[in-house]
Amino acid sequence: MGFEIARIKPGDGRNSRLRRGFVVSPHFQHNSRIKKAAPSRQDRLSRAGAPAPQEQPTDVRLGRIVRLLMEHATVVVSGTKIAQEISSSRSEVWRLIQQLRGFGVDVAGHPATGYQLKSVPDLLLPEILAPLLRGTLFGAHLHHFYKIGSTNTAAMSAAADGAPEGSVFLAEEQTAGRGRGAHSWESARSAGIYCSVVLRPALPPSEVLVLALAAGLAVRTAIEQVNAAVSVDLKWPNDVLIGGKKVCGILTEMNAEATRVRYIVVGVGINVNHANFPPGLRGEAISLRMATGSEWSRVELTAALLKSLDREYRLLAEQSTEPQIAQESASSSILRRFCAHSSWVRGKQVRIEQNEATLEGTTEGLDERGFLRVKTARGLETILSGTVRGTST
Repeated sequence: MGFEIARIKPGDGRNSRLRRGFVVSPHFQHNSRIKKAAPSRQDRLSRAGAPAPQEQPTDVRLGRIVRLLMEHATVVVSGTKIAQEISSSRSEVWRLIQQLRGFGVDVAGHPATGYQLKSVPDLLLPEILAPLLRGTLFGAHLHHFYKIGSTNTAAMSAAADGAPEGSVFLAEEQTAGRGRGAHSWESARSAGIYCSVVLRPALPPSEVLVLALAAGLAVRTAIEQVNAAVSVDLKWPNDVLIGGKKVCGILTEMNAEATRVRYIVVGVGINVNHANFPPGLRGEAISLRMATGSEWSRVELTAALLKSLDREYRLLAEQSTEPQIAQESASSSILRRFCAHSSWVRGKQVRIEQNEATLEGTTEGLDERGFLRVKTARGLETILSGTVRGTST
């Protein structure tokens, strides 16, 4: 399942091309027209083993300060109290407050009088999200970065080093966010949700696509939970659309052997409060703010997303250990619901593209693994991967 473009006649079993230790990366594009950025000296150093400055996780004391100020929102909190709470000095508190201000947190006051939040920051800090995620798979291992190359890259590296299932990597800004074919896209600071999670499902690689489709369902559910008036469309295999424009891209990567998955990283990028996009993307991309005319809480939406993904994943995990016989299986439920909420998987005139290969036809639903079926002039064919575009005919 290489997520390169492939066409398979019904009944053809040539769907598995995995070799032992092969890293499979089904890249789901976001901003496909932005050219791949040339690697910087900093990127080369990072790949060589020296950590790039922006790859450093957020100082946990910053989140603790924000949490403390939120818990005492109606009063001024002295520098001494803050210093005691974070086991530091008042001068260090001042330096950290200045750092928070640099990240856009509106903190009033100074060392002589104390500090007070002027508004609740919409930052995806572990100290803010963790209480909202209690009882889920994703509440215990939250990692936050103010600036990072790619949350998926960080998550894949951590997973290879043994990061526990449910580890979450969040960033306020990405400098090398990745989509299909390793293209980069703009990840404006604190405007979107840039989130990657580590999963270790007991699934064979051939059944992993259903997990990517479940992530799309989780995004749709989260958006509509926050604002039920928003109509969301799912485009196979990895896009979430509003009004025909992309509001979210999903990037799923895995490390697998021929018969088992070692780990999977599911990356979700949601355009939340972007006011506009570069000229080359304005006809293709949209944000929730642009769609609704108002700003959204990224904290609320991220919590809703991870809760929804937790529900979808737990059903799949339970299915792998206790197969359902008398009732609909979790994977069948995901495929059924994806089809129900997608205008693309049945009766849609499409063109499938990758590199120089092109295939045109009418979509005929999904097979039992979640692959797209397309009726072409040559008959019914199964699409393992590719860029799906609508046609005018």
